[in-house]
Amino acid sequence: MSDILFPDNTVLCNFAAVESLNLLRAVLDGRGKWTGAVAREARKSADQLPALHDLRQQGGWLGEAILVTAPDDLENVRHLRTAVFGGQADRHLQHLGEAETCHVIQHWHQFAGAWWISDDKSALEYARGQGIMTAETLDMMQLAVEMGLVTAEDGFALMQKMHQLDRYPRLPRSVADLSPLPWSIAELLPGQIDDEAAAHAT
Repeated sequence: MSDILFPDNTVLCNFAAVESLNLLRAVLDGRGKWTGAVAREARKSADQLPALHDLRQQGGWLGEAILVTAPDDLENVRHLRTAVFGGQADRHLQHLGEAETCHVIQHWHQFAGAWWISDDKSALEYARGQGIMTAETLDMMQLAVEMGLVTAEDGFALMQKMHQLDRYPRLPRSVADLSPLPWSIAELLPGQIDDEAAAHAT
């Protein structure tokens, strides 16, 4: 299990839309990272979601943006962006965040085993096929409930509000869906692992 989590811009926007970035920050618990492309996407999204401006004002809780600059890295990122994620050749920023994140998790040893937090279904399917651990906004809300950061009722209401504000994460069908946790997602509880997760890990 890795202690590193890479939320993409879609996840950041979901929580920003409902003024709950502090909730995501608490769930990540100092383990969040982002690449340069994701940081740029968030800055651009801040034009519509001003809460995203707080990302830098709150002490840089996603850390310094990870820059991909080596020629071999850039070539693989370009391949992922266009051939895997469908980015157009003349739109150099399209799907760049997904490509950078996928590349560093797969190929940079310091991020081996990191989790990718996204709501992009096709990107998640590819990542799972590559053995990358994935989670979604819904999983982050489940963790927030388990950690006592929000009630299941309030978490459910926040996710419904995301949908009302034209954000489209996978939604819980009911309040009950926010608990209990799937064993794999329970691994993301800061500093602990529940009995069921431990049983699966052995």
